[in-house]
This record gives sequence, structure tokens and C-alpha cells, in this order.
Amino acid sequence: MSQNRGGRRPVCGRPWEATEREKPVKSEETEHTDTATESFVAHRDLLFTVAYEMLGSAADAEDVLQETWLRWAGVDLAAVRDLRAYLVRITTRQALSRLRTLGRRKESYVGSWLPEPLLTAPDVAEDVELADSVSMAMLLVLETLAPTERAVFVLREVFGLEYDEIAGAVDKSPAAVRQIAHRARAHVAARRPRGTVSPAETRTALDAFRRAVETGDLQGLLDVLAPDVVLLGDGGGVKQAVLKPVVGADKVARLLRGGLGRLTVEVSLRPSEVNGRPALIVGLDGVLDTVLAVRVDDGRITGLYAVRNPEKLSRMESETVLRR
Repeated sequence: MSQNRGGRRPVCGRPWEATEREKPVKSEETEHTDTATESFVAHRDLLFTVAYEMLGSAADAEDVLQETWLRWAGVDLAAVRDLRAYLVRITTRQALSRLRTLGRRKESYVGSWLPEPLLTAPDVAEDVELADSVSMAMLLVLETLAPTERAVFVLREVFGLEYDEIAGAVDKSPAAVRQIAHRARAHVAARRPRGTVSPAETRTALDAFRRAVETGDLQGLLDVLAPDVVLLGDGGGVKQAVLKPVVGADKVARLLRGGLGRLTVEVSLRPSEVNGRPALIVGLDGVLDTVLAVRVDDGRITGLYAVRNPEKLSRMESETVLRR
């Protein structure tokens, strides 16, 4: 029988079933990389959710995760007691940096800026607190917080981190974080939806809205819209959208009825789950055109959020996994 160049007989059986003597010995660097990769992958959905809730942008959240990984790969893992908490800390710091950059970009944004909508799985809606925190209405409330306030609120109220853990993420003392958390909670409480709204209640209002739009029923629209309803549109300067908020049931109803009535293409309104809540996906001749999210209070629609900017619709092709 012939021998190989090393003078040993070839190993019989499957090629991946090497003997102990032939198994490659992992270097410390390789083992570190494997551990870092495994822990990062295990917490990736959580980290994405943290970044997204802080930024309201999936694209920027993905960039933050890339930056988080680059820093995580260089960490001495032997000195890390809690991998999850450390990863959240890195992600938060990168998101805070990105949030300040986003603030400057929004100043020159054409029209209203709305969060990037996500097509979400039913399990997100089942987690009431998570669904509430990523809803379009809540993300817009979070937009009114200062960057550090937003980070503290998200980490404490949504993800339940302790004050000392948050302090390490935002470079503040635990006492300062407590004060910031108290201030942020009061700010959010004054602006969030007036009560807990079930998915079924939202779906009922949305179904009535859809029927009224499809049939051109002006009175039906007026019945489902709250008197002080607000319509926001985000076209990003690329697609036509209202540049300023439209306030009042009569103005919103007539705008919707008139705008859709002038279209010469086939319009479809498809119910879907967006950011953990029932929403409508608007198609023109079978092509995705708009994501329409709503805020419902006391059975009537108080907020309509129409995202048309094509750059913000890429996440509507497949479900995004969100985790706490």
C-alpha cells in the first residue's frame, strides 16, 4: 500500500473523522474568536432591538452592530463577568454616537421624519411591553427625548437593566442615571398613548378605516378618526408626502379620499404586522408604495403614520426578529 509524503498511511473512513493526534490544535486566538462569535450571535437580536429602539432606523442599527462586533472582537473575554451586559454596553455607546449624528441629519430632512417600519412576527405582538416600545407611536415619543434620556429609558424600562449597568453604558453615575430615568419616565408618560390598547382593538379600528377608504365612504372615515387625529407623511424628498402634519378628522378624511380618488392605478390595502402592531401595507399596481401605521385611543385612530420613503421600506420584504 502506498504511503503519503509524510510517511504515514492515509486515514480510512470519513475525512472529518481525524484521530486525536491529527486534530488541529486550536490557538488561543482562534478559541477567543470562536467564543466572541458565539456570544455575539446568541445576543444579536437583542442588540439589534436595543439599537433600533434608540435610533428608529434599522439601517443605522445594523451599522451599530457592525461597530459593536469590531470592538467586541478585541475585548479580553476572560475579564468579562456578564457577556450580555457588556455587549449591551458597547451597543449603547455606539448607538448614542450614531444618535447624535442622526440628529444633525434630521435637521435637513425633507418633511416629517418617521421611524423605519419593520415587518414583525406575531411573537413580537404577544410581548405587550416589547410591542409597545417599538410601535411607531412610541418611537416618535422617544424622538422627543435627549439622546442620553432615550438610552436610559430604553435600557431601564424596556430591557430592565439595573442602574449601575446603565451607568456604565452612558458614562454617568448610578445616582445620575436614576434622576435621568425619573425625568424620562415623566416625559414619556405625558406623551404616550392614553391607555393600553389591545391588538384586537387596533385591528377593529384599522379594518373600519380600510373599508371606508376602499369604498370612498367619507362618513365612515370621520366615524373612525378621532376629532384631533394627526396624519404624518414621510417621503424623504423622494416620494410625494404631506410636508407638515395634517390635523383634524375632516382635513385628514378629505385629503385621503381626494388623494386616492385621483389615482389611476390599482390600489390595495393589505393588513399586516408592523412594529408589533396591526398596520396596512399600501400597494400601487401590486408594488409596495406605503406603510401605514396607526395609533389608536379609545377605539378611534388618533395618529396616522405614512412611510413612503423607499429607503425606509427595505425591511418590509421579510420579518425582522426582535428580542428583549
